[in-house]
Amino acid sequence: MRTMILALAVVLLAAPAWADVTITVTKISDTKVAIGYDATSELPELVRAFALDLTVTDGNIVDINDYAVGDDNHGYGIFPGNFSLYITVNGTTGKVDSWDDPNYTPVAPADDPGALGGLDTNGITVEMGSLYDTNAPAAIGVLCTVTVSAGTKKLCVRGNAIRGNIVMEDAAEVDPCEVCYTFVVVPPDCFPSTFTTYPDWVTYGKPNCWCNSAIKPGATGNYQCDGDADGVTSGPPFQYRIYIADLSKVVGNWKKKMGAAGLDPCADIDHKSSGAPFQYRVYIPDLSGVVGNWKKKDANLPGNCGTLARPE
Repeated sequence: MRTMILALAVVLLAAPAWADVTITVTKISDTKVAIGYDATSELPELVRAFALDLTVTDGNIVDINDYAVGDDNHGYGIFPGNFSLYITVNGTTGKVDSWDDPNYTPVAPADDPGALGGLDTNGITVEMGSLYDTNAPAAIGVLCTVTVSAGTKKLCVRGNAIRGNIVMEDAAEVDPCEVCYTFVVVPPDCFPSTFTTYPDWVTYGKPNCWCNSAIKPGATGNYQCDGDADGVTSGPPFQYRIYIADLSKVVGNWKKKMGAAGLDPCADIDHKSSGAPFQYRVYIPDLSGVVGNWKKKDANLPGNCGTLARPE
């Protein structure tokens, strides 16, 4: 009986009619979403099978997880595109002995008619059907989760008409409205998170003066860790990078601790505290940085603050 129902489910993917099912996309993390469905609004019939195209902008779909596998389990674990490739029906019992093949996934093979490119491309076709005796799927739920590559801007889900869209148990076909989710792309920090001083940089409010042109595109150079507390030269005629204004910043923040009112993180030349017992953020090593590079110009300074050339 289950084998007959499976065959019917595959045939139904081509049966035309109309009904109402809503596809949902819900954020899980910055690179992961849940693909859900809701068939509760209009019809009492359950969904029998889904054929959906998932596409992304400026990225790839790298993984699919958290889907039901197999039959009679309150889910959509029958994957028509991969069933005959990876699942064997027991000739004696007419049932499947094992659903454990790792290649058995909802992603339709890319060479199937109308299917998209597959994982590690910008689009996949997901096919999922139900097969049950008593444990029917719910009228609303989650089909799977999908992970995209970092930097992906948008993921959209639409029905795949060639492979059947969405088919209800009464053979009604649903062409769902396209639904999209826009990822918030967070630019990388200009100060490396691998540095031991990264937590201090975050506590300071991520000041740009600790960053370097090699990490922060568009910057013209950074000499803060060399004593350039004010971020500019002394101007004509000398153009000293380290001069009176830098010394004034250090003196103005002398012996201040993290969290002190008015503490300027750019005066924290060495990016460290003085240690026990005082934990001063601006102290002798910072003053030494200014004095050691006094009246130096750009050409006489490495300008590598914030890079791996100066381990933190």
